[in-house]
Amino acid sequence: MIPQEKLDALVAKFEKIEAAMSTASGSDEIIKLSKEHGELKDVVEKARVLSSIRKQLVELEELSEGDDKEMAEMAYDELQDLKEQEPGLEHELQLMLLPKDKADDSSVILEVRAGTGGDEAAIFAGDLFRMYQRYAQLEGWKVEVLSASESDMNGYKEIQANVSGDGVFAKMKYEAGVHRVQRVPATETQGRVHTSAATVAVLPEPEEVDIEINEADLRIDVFRASGPGGQSVNTTDSAVRITHIPTGVVVSQQDEKSQHKNRAKAMKILRARLYEAERARADAERAAARKGMVGSGDRSERIRTYNFPQSRVTDHRIGLTVHNLDEVIRGDGLDPIIEELRAQDRADRLAAMQEDA
Repeated sequence: MIPQEKLDALVAKFEKIEAAMSTASGSDEIIKLSKEHGELKDVVEKARVLSSIRKQLVELEELSEGDDKEMAEMAYDELQDLKEQEPGLEHELQLMLLPKDKADDSSVILEVRAGTGGDEAAIFAGDLFRMYQRYAQLEGWKVEVLSASESDMNGYKEIQANVSGDGVFAKMKYEAGVHRVQRVPATETQGRVHTSAATVAVLPEPEEVDIEINEADLRIDVFRASGPGGQSVNTTDSAVRITHIPTGVVVSQQDEKSQHKNRAKAMKILRARLYEAERARADAERAAARKGMVGSGDRSERIRTYNFPQSRVTDHRIGLTVHNLDEVIRGDGLDPIIEELRAQDRADRLAAMQEDA
């Protein structure tokens, strides 16, 4: 049960923010207060409803025990109705009060790589990337390809993209891991079903203040971009390779003709990888409470199978199976799966919080 003192403190904090917004003058202060106001608004509305129900329960309890029989019966009936509403409302509020992942509002660096399965794995990696492109379009997000290594038949050996918008990581983080496909490959002549895989990494894109990179820790090499077979595709040293010496993380970029643009893209990816490494380290420290939870984001974990002969998609983390594979792989049917994963993740975190309490 959420203590009434906590509900009162939430409402008081919200009212304080509203009062500050009416007198704020600086743009930075207004933005900060508006963000806090937006984050608390729905929670406070729910808290006020719950507080009101609790107050009514006390009043109705007294009336139901009064001498006026008719009034007591009416109060008793209303009392039972409110008692049925209270647990559900409290549960909803508990979920809303769960600690928020500070990266949830971030844009992401999306990396899709072909795994086991040769050419078919690369084709599947292309299918996955286009699924995410369509999903991003439906969510109103922007997708910018940072680098791509194409394969035959419209596939990718690997592809990296920046997916930007509001709340991208909050949804896309559940896609990190190994995706498996079972189907007859386009290259198969005897109609046999093959199993292939691709890996997906979803790295929250940090703000400049989230992670500082010391220039002295970087080794930057420039070289000529190369195409298939290693041939040079331009005559200037425009390709960039950045090595973060303390961690050994290496990022190369050569898609742009400008060395400056390649360096900017490489730094964006490097920053995301270092930020993800720091997040992974912090998560490891909390592993006992979070082990096995839906939102772990472990890219080595097999998370989903796409079975084309049966038009079936199975998410192994929550045992969810749907039979609209064509819609899912187009991106149009992906959101219901992600919402189920988010709901299970919230339930897991709530259970862990209650165990710790």
